[in-house]
Amino acid sequence: MKEDNKREDNKREDNKREDRERGDRKREDRKRKDRKRIEIIDGLRGLAVSLMVIHHMLYNLTTFLGAPRWIFSNPVFDFLQAVFIGVFLFLSGVSSRFSRSNIRRGLITLALAVVISAATYVIGMPIWFGILHLLGFCMLFFGVTKKLWDVVPRKAAPAIFITLTAGSALARRYYDLTSGHLWVRNLLYTFGWPQSDYFDTSLLPWQPGFVIGSFDYQPLLPWIFVFLLGTWAGLYIAERKLPDWFYEKKVPFFPVIGRKALLIYVLHQPVMYGIVMGILCVTGTGV
Repeated sequence: MKEDNKREDNKREDNKREDRERGDRKREDRKRKDRKRIEIIDGLRGLAVSLMVIHHMLYNLTTFLGAPRWIFSNPVFDFLQAVFIGVFLFLSGVSSRFSRSNIRRGLITLALAVVISAATYVIGMPIWFGILHLLGFCMLFFGVTKKLWDVVPRKAAPAIFITLTAGSALARRYYDLTSGHLWVRNLLYTFGWPQSDYFDTSLLPWQPGFVIGSFDYQPLLPWIFVFLLGTWAGLYIAERKLPDWFYEKKVPFFPVIGRKALLIYVLHQPVMYGIVMGILCVTGTGV
């Protein structure tokens, strides 16, 4: 009898151990799936970055090599530019839900933006508030205020962010805001209200009379709300609430670019600018 009871006890212990091990394996499998890159997101990010590269290539052709202006600025390309910027910022918002520290990401991105500002200032085409400045600010802002946005009801969040996106875009278009104070005018510029068609490219931000302007201008409004919309979508994606195919779908080519999006964005324009300057030196053509 004692031996039978002992065998039963051992059997129960074995079963409990197997259940624990099975649970551990499931948790590990879940963690591996959560850490796995989602190729659809990487692919869309790669496509957006590729379109940005093409956009800047067309800018270089028209600005430095005398190509007709319409190949860079026309209704179709202007619309596509807004689309790929929106996709890029939306996906950055999604990725913020997978980040261990959005504050760290934001500071790194802003540091790279400062490098871009310094380099473009040297060549006389300063970028004081471009896409990297915008992206870094959004990351840092969300990292600091994340708890505030987490209390927004999930069902209401998309309507709120879409309304704010559309409303701020319309406000920028139809309402002119300015001020007699220079620092207020510069602040309004970063939010989306350009104050002048002219700015002195020789002045640095800390010098008297500095009026902010930028050869690549991407203001906070309405784009910060597109980023925040992405943080809402990122909650559902991180919790694996979407169909399995979304997480498992294989996408050709573009995910490779998407995984190196920041590096490509930082390096592509200096490389293309160097190529263009080389062409001008060799041929003496351009404007």
